[in-house]
This record gives sequence, C-alpha cells and structure tokens, in this order.
Amino acid sequence: MNTVLGRRARILAATTATAGLVLVAGCSSGDGGGETVKGVSIVKAGQLTTCTHLPYPPFQSEIDGKVQGFDVALIDLVAKDLGVKQDILDTPFENFKTGAFLNSGECDLAAAGMTITDERKKNVDFSDPYFDATQAVLVDKKSGIGSFDALKGKKLGAQAQTTGEEYAKGKGFDPVSFESSDAVLNGLRTGQVQAVVIDYPVVQGWLKDKANADAFQVVDNLNTGEQYGFSVKKGNTELVKAINKALADAKADGTYKKLYEQWIGPYDEGAANAAGAASASPSAAS
Repeated sequence: MNTVLGRRARILAATTATAGLVLVAGCSSGDGGGETVKGVSIVKAGQLTTCTHLPYPPFQSEIDGKVQGFDVALIDLVAKDLGVKQDILDTPFENFKTGAFLNSGECDLAAAGMTITDERKKNVDFSDPYFDATQAVLVDKKSGIGSFDALKGKKLGAQAQTTGEEYAKGKGFDPVSFESSDAVLNGLRTGQVQAVVIDYPVVQGWLKDKANADAFQVVDNLNTGEQYGFSVKKGNTELVKAINKALADAKADGTYKKLYEQWIGPYDEGAANAAGAASASPSAAS
C-alpha cells in the first residue's frame, strides 16, 4: 500500500451485513462517545471504525458508491460478532505504519492489505495473519520481458512505500514510484514503464478485465514471505482477540473460503493456514 499525504480523510459507509443491528444489552458508555461492547472498547458508539487507504482492490475499493472488498468483508464479521456496524475512514497509509490514527482515537483498527513487519510491530499490534501475499511481475506483452531477471535495463514501476518497491530496490533497481495501485497500472498502460512489481492479488483483479488481459501478462511470481494482518492500537488485546476469533470462525465454517473466492480468486489452502503464524517478519512495507 502507498502513502498519499495531504489527502483529506473522508468517511465512507462500508457495505455491511450488520447494519441496523441493536447493540447488546449491558454495554457501558466510555469517554468521547465510545463504549465497551462485549469487553471490547470502541472509539465511537454503535460502530467499529476502520482506517483504510483507497483504492486497493480487491481488498478495499469504492464500488457503486460503497467501500467493498476482502478486508471489508472480513472486518464486517468482527463487527457482526460485536453487534455493531463497520464504518470506514479513508486515510493516508503512512498513518498505518506509525499507528497515528489508532493512537489519536479516530479508528479502532486499520485494514489496508498491510504486511506484518517487525518494524510496524513497534508501533501497533497485529491480528493473526489472514492472507499470504506474493509479488507479481506484470509486463506489456510487447515488451519481450520473460522474467524478473530479464528486467535489467528496463523501466520498472512499483507502488510507493510497498514491499514490491523495496524488493525491487533491494535487487538493484531504481523503480518509478507511483502513488496508488491505479497509477501503477496507468503507468504500464501508457508506456511510462515496461513492467511493474506489485501484490499478486491486485494483478489478479486487473486481469479480470479483458482489455488488461489482452495487453499484459504475469511473467514471474516472487515469494517474499509477506503476510497481511489487521492492526490495532498497542495494548488493545481484547480487539485483537475479537478479530482473531472472527478469522478462526470464518475459516472453520467455510465463510473465509467463500469470501476468498469472491474477492481474490481460486482458493489457496495456504492462505487459510496463515493464521497462527503471527510471528512472520517479512521485509519492508506493503
């Protein structure tokens, strides 16, 4: 994911199956309009407030005026367990790395296709991993590029502040940096770059469009050991437990598989086994 500084945050109501549910009895109100629901403190009464950064399909993007995606659907499950609805706040990704919006009490959690790293663990607490991610090398079919190793001397693009960008730099490249995943694709489409390195699920989404599939192809898939997690304010153990329980239940009852196939593509059994491997420490930032 990328950083877009100076962008005014805006609240977008997420599509949620929990809209309209009544809060459970016995909730106690907290300061600043928050409350405690089933032992979990939330910053705003009646809702689980999620910080994200748009767009990042298939994890979160605005579709038909509503924020939807794999991350959104999974956090909806957490909200449902708590008896509240999910509301989404679009914010700069840089704040997720520092935990700024969590520490200021603007959000309960961050869900942004975010890689778990040791560096980020210094600022936020993570849920169990919920997705294993690899980096795809996408090229213009006319480029003649057949692998990552064949990129030498070519114009390579990546999304700013991501593991894809860091991976490319670590291999000696100086990639063109784009502010969003949409800009990455546009850079490839307009010939600014001949190839891009970005999370494979994002590429899967792009290639569902026939025009993109006709023009571009994946020539390499780089296993960087990345795992995505949802982050919360340091010390918010009850919310971490609630998220982990919702993830575990979803994997046990088939909901995770259904959502994975809806938003990501063919189900990867390895993704379901990611939970429990929370000690993962992949490189850099995504």
